[in-house]
Amino acid sequence: MSKSSPDTLGSAARGFRGRIRGLRPFSIGGFPAEELERRLLELGFIEGAPVEIVHQGLFGRDPIAVRVQTATIALRRREADAILVDAIHA
Repeated sequence: MSKSSPDTLGSAARGFRGRIRGLRPFSIGGFPAEELERRLLELGFIEGAPVEIVHQGLFGRDPIAVRVQTATIALRRREADAILVDAIHA
């Protein structure tokens, strides 16, 4: 992966397009890693799925609107840090 490509969806900028390489869940506050992983999988964040950041909040770039497959989902960047991605270069 090149240095200009993000490693996680949380570090990607608006307009990023790529594919999900996998998940690396972790605990957020009192929310266990297993619950974060389950939630992301239920929302469609599965290995190989196409993903695009279509919008981001004005302040602190949070939250982000992510198109995964055909759905658009809002995530905090902290949650998106658990999603490993590879950029698609057009």
